[in-house]
Amino acid sequence: MKIGLIGGGAMSEAIIRGVLASSVTKPENITVSDPVDQRRKTLRDMYSVAATSANDEVVKNADTIIIAVKPQTLDEALKPLSGHLNAKKVVVSIAAGIRIERVRNILKHDQVIRVMPNTPAQIGMGMSVWTAATDTTEGQKHQAQTILAALGKEMYVDTERFIDMATAVSGSGPAYVLLFIESFIDAAVNVGLPREQAHKMVLQTLSGTTELLAQSNEHPANLRNMVTSPGGTTADALQALEEGGMRASLTIAVQRAFEKSLSLG
Repeated sequence: MKIGLIGGGAMSEAIIRGVLASSVTKPENITVSDPVDQRRKTLRDMYSVAATSANDEVVKNADTIIIAVKPQTLDEALKPLSGHLNAKKVVVSIAAGIRIERVRNILKHDQVIRVMPNTPAQIGMGMSVWTAATDTTEGQKHQAQTILAALGKEMYVDTERFIDMATAVSGSGPAYVLLFIESFIDAAVNVGLPREQAHKMVLQTLSGTTELLAQSNEHPANLRNMVTSPGGTTADALQALEEGGMRASLTIAVQRAFEKSLSLG
């Protein structure tokens, strides 16, 4: 598989690392473009891939072309490539909020896949939600699926509306979790724990609880009730979280992220 990446940021690097670690392809089959000299040098030195400032070189050398630029720079990056892609090439866009139709119109190319990845892809623990234009072949879908599976879990959905929902959940979700972890650690320090110990306790509590939930097939509320003794410490703590509006705040946050994703499109 010959893979080209337009944009050499963190997600592109995660994709490069993932496909090489999973033996999806070899370094000589990867070309990445980035406008910054030092970034290109870093990617060459670390992964032995070809790195260029010219997006047309990426298109020329690849059969799977990954668009990994910020939504605000999409037009600038893609317009010079308009009309230069044949139907054998598939375009995979990870630009947040950008609809398939917009990419098709800019490139004048019908074989387009839209993906919402997330940052844990950097360690092979990502969640990538994706869908494809109707003109995309099964073989091209399989190419994209193979790449995404190298980054962690992948999920195909039938409509782009689910991609906007995924943007608000799995795409933005790591930031919600990190804010919770940061607050949890600070709260532990506030009751007297040294920060290093608080950090270790909180991370293990989060990862252990997540794994317990994944293995148990229980509803989260059932496991929560097992921890919550009547009149105990956990019951008091949970009441404080509910009074503080944690559940309502999270619902509002996800709704706002969803609406923002729609507006970007």
